[in-house]
Amino acid sequence: MPNGTPQPIANVLAQLLARRGYARQSAAASCEAAWREAVGQTLARVTRPGNIRRGVLEVFVANSTLVQELAFQKTQLLDRLRQSLPDESIRDLRLRVGPIE
Repeated sequence: MPNGTPQPIANVLAQLLARRGYARQSAAASCEAAWREAVGQTLARVTRPGNIRRGVLEVFVANSTLVQELAFQKTQLLDRLRQSLPDESIRDLRLRVGPIE
């Protein structure tokens, strides 16, 4: 307590969680679950959602053929993601061939 006054426990917990990165991990887990639900189990195995920056969700895909397939489904996927993650304000997907861990 720099100024000597007690802080509400909610503020202390929020600071602790932010320092530990819990909010970021929780958001990532929510995003992964929403992505799995949006694309289904088969495509979820060969794709991985990344970060959301300025309303754009980056998605890593196993190969270029799947990038094209997902591009055809982009409108439906965005609708599903917006329903599952309304606070994220996802407006677009960036599909990239990349590592699926």
